[in-house]
Amino acid sequence: MAACSSGSTRRSSRQPFSAEAASVTPEDGGCQDLIAARLAAIGFRVEPVRCGEVTNLWARRGSGAPLVCFAGHTDVVPTGPLAQWRSDPFIPTERDGILYGRGAADMKTSLAAFVTAIEGFVAERPDHRGSIALLLTSDEEGPAVDGTVRVVDRLRARGETIDYCIVGEPTSVSQLGDTVKNGRRGSLSATLRIKGLQGHVAYPHLARNPVHLAAPALAELAATEWDRGNEYFPPTTWQISNVRAGTGATNVIPGEMEVLFNFRFSTASTPDSLEQRVQSVLDRHALDYEIEWTLGAKPFLTPRGTLVSMLAEAIGEVTGVAPEVSTTGGTSDGRFLAEISREVVEFGPVNESIHKVNEHVAVASIEPLRRIYLGALRRLLG
Repeated sequence: MAACSSGSTRRSSRQPFSAEAASVTPEDGGCQDLIAARLAAIGFRVEPVRCGEVTNLWARRGSGAPLVCFAGHTDVVPTGPLAQWRSDPFIPTERDGILYGRGAADMKTSLAAFVTAIEGFVAERPDHRGSIALLLTSDEEGPAVDGTVRVVDRLRARGETIDYCIVGEPTSVSQLGDTVKNGRRGSLSATLRIKGLQGHVAYPHLARNPVHLAAPALAELAATEWDRGNEYFPPTTWQISNVRAGTGATNVIPGEMEVLFNFRFSTASTPDSLEQRVQSVLDRHALDYEIEWTLGAKPFLTPRGTLVSMLAEAIGEVTGVAPEVSTTGGTSDGRFLAEISREVVEFGPVNESIHKVNEHVAVASIEPLRRIYLGALRRLLG
């Protein structure tokens, strides 16, 4: 974990929202400078937070409550095979009403919509109540150790909290507005090593095969009902992701077996309860084992309330769509923001092409996305 420092915002000569910079994680490519300059021009206090190779930004207008925060990331994943792209992935290219480029859906379109919605709202209501903030990082697609979590730590240390947080993740599935995420499952991984005794396959009585020893316990874990989920989450799942044992020879009983597995868990379970239940199964089967746990993310949940309702109203007003409220998918930086935010939701463009070659968004969806974010601001701070 790198040390973090604050500094003045560097100005960039690039035109607003140019995607020509290859902001592959943890690079920012000057994106936050562009955004900071636009926000500073309408009265935001801009606070860059540099942590090692990671660029973060906290910008706030106003000091009162409620505080509405838009959050997102300026980094993108690598392009994959360049030969398979129909145009340069770092030059935004429009063809037949579709805008192509790495990060078009995840999540440069959301960032542009954030900023232009904020600009429109401030122009309408320069003396708006409460506060508006923007939190950006270039470490969402990477390890996520020097990004949003570090800004959250800084805000918590000085007593700043967020009332309503909208994360610009691409949540829509088939059309803009059809899905809002009001939470995410947690991720708990483990490396399990079961010890045996290596030997010759012709003399099994002189060895202990860890694969044979572990099989009944692993079968029991695979068949276990960990919880039944709840109104917002499906049941917790347990999946083996890798198994390794042996020397590669067919005539050697392995001396150790390594199993990698992962829980995707709901708020109906806790990391401690899952760890204890796994270890009780292993102990009951009298295995000689070592286990190392890694908590990748805690689950978070914002029940239907002010933020979900206001955002859903804004979506309906612009698109005519009644969004599904969902907790599906992997992890996001919402898990960090939930620690200092009263309510957190994720909403953004259609996600069908994210992380793929020829990532894209429909040009016709960009302006409606801006209007949705603007509508949410009007409702929350109107």
